[in-house]
Amino acid sequence: MFSSRKPALLFCAGIIAASGALARAAEPGFYGYGDQPTPAQITGWNIDARGDDGVGLPPGKGTVQRGSEVYAEQCAACHGTFGEGEGRFPKLVGGAGTLRDDRPELTVGSYWPFAPTLWDYINRAMPMAAPHTLSADDVYALTAYILQLNDIVPNEFVANRDSLPKVKMPNRDNFIWIDPRPDTMAKPCMNACADPRDIKIMSTAEGRDVTPRTTGPLDTMQPK
Repeated sequence: MFSSRKPALLFCAGIIAASGALARAAEPGFYGYGDQPTPAQITGWNIDARGDDGVGLPPGKGTVQRGSEVYAEQCAACHGTFGEGEGRFPKLVGGAGTLRDDRPELTVGSYWPFAPTLWDYINRAMPMAAPHTLSADDVYALTAYILQLNDIVPNEFVANRDSLPKVKMPNRDNFIWIDPRPDTMAKPCMNACADPRDIKIMSTAEGRDVTPRTTGPLDTMQPK
């Protein structure tokens, strides 16, 4: 009799333990997986720098001269000696006045709206074979050098968390288009919904030149 009750007792104990685990998993912000991140881990992941005002840029600085040295070592093989691009790797310099062309050149100088965004991208993604391995000072130096190659800053420019947000990029004021697409964050209706016959499309992306059309062999689309 005792032996027949033992599996039942173990089964009940298992149910109680599982219920406790589910209760813990139901607590807000906890799903029963992994460990609570430490402040040091969060700091290591929180590396973004905001474009318009530079919030998130770390301490450090870099000169154009130092940037030319780092660029020759880390960047020129792909982006060219003076940012002209090698093979299919993108150009970093030039393209002024091409944004309305059939094949616009979207370089740092012709297209990018904010200088801190350049720092952020280099810091998190470059060099391609070993991203996020450059020091903050070297990233500042590369940013200063690439801006100088585009004639945006002078040779004596020193890039840091204070000077970069003050750089006025050539295309900064041209990012003014308002997205006409509907708000995809609208909550779905589950009951007492609107009559579909009363719903009207207020705006669309049609005719807004969202994607430039080209005349080359790679694009045969015709205007509607």
